[in-house]
Amino acid sequence: MTRVCGPKGEHCFMIKFRPILLTDKEWMDELFALSDYRGCEYDFGNNYNWAGAFDLRIAREGDLLLTLSRRDDGSHSYSYPAGGGDMAAAVEMCIEDANERDADFHMHGVVPEQKEFLEKNFPGRFKFEPYRDGFDYIYLRSRLAELTGKKLHAKRNFINRFEASHDWSYEPITTENLEECREMNARWCQQNDCYYNEDLREETCAGQKAFNYFVEEQLEGGLLRAEGEVVAFTMGAPLCSDTFDIHIEKAFSHIDGAYPMINREFVRRLPEKYVYVNREEDVGDEGLRKAKLSYEPDILLEKNAVELI
Repeated sequence: MTRVCGPKGEHCFMIKFRPILLTDKEWMDELFALSDYRGCEYDFGNNYNWAGAFDLRIAREGDLLLTLSRRDDGSHSYSYPAGGGDMAAAVEMCIEDANERDADFHMHGVVPEQKEFLEKNFPGRFKFEPYRDGFDYIYLRSRLAELTGKKLHAKRNFINRFEASHDWSYEPITTENLEECREMNARWCQQNDCYYNEDLREETCAGQKAFNYFVEEQLEGGLLRAEGEVVAFTMGAPLCSDTFDIHIEKAFSHIDGAYPMINREFVRRLPEKYVYVNREEDVGDEGLRKAKLSYEPDILLEKNAVELI
């Protein structure tokens, strides 16, 4: 039963979810570090930049971060808690919060280790369903940097043709060249009819927040020039102790080799402490799935949707 509190009879829930703010970054980063998860959901930038698209809200309960976001069908879903403390108690709190909202309980982004924890601590209470569109593509940084092996021969060929055909250069993204990336992204969107495709439109809005708050989010990125013009860029952030997460990667598709080139050049400059690079999910896009599989992921991180039985 929903509690009512306040002079105007506002609904009062156990968990005080609220919109995410830039000022939340410091403590959220601390709790993400405690968890050390490799899933791309556990990154401040991804939560902040996509908050509008998914009506994402956050709450802090002690040293635990809880999030609630809207699903495609209009219902809401909790993420698996991040941070330190009593995870089982936090999950129970989310279940009770859903009850207070007179809503079915849903949880998303649950990876195999988290699934194992839930099965052990809540035997027979949950149904798990993998959703392939949300699996993360994770690669060894060293392999992306060098593109070794027969299976990546085609990538090396594209790069060789790009290098032979263009007067090219690579440089890190800074406040001085960030606007050029924004302009290149606008042209990319125009070429790909972003504003007539809901998924690309949401991605564009998330990208705009990344541009607007590149410094505040402490993002890192690189751009690729051909004949002096920006033809590709990428940006991301550290995800956990051994993994770097790529938030955005854009290149003009008519320039052969631009995509594998920006990928290789950026990854080559990442510190060696990042053993892995998470290139996130394919959201069910057939072309994106083919492209990400073509790099032969070292880990295809399973994600599960969870419901109460």
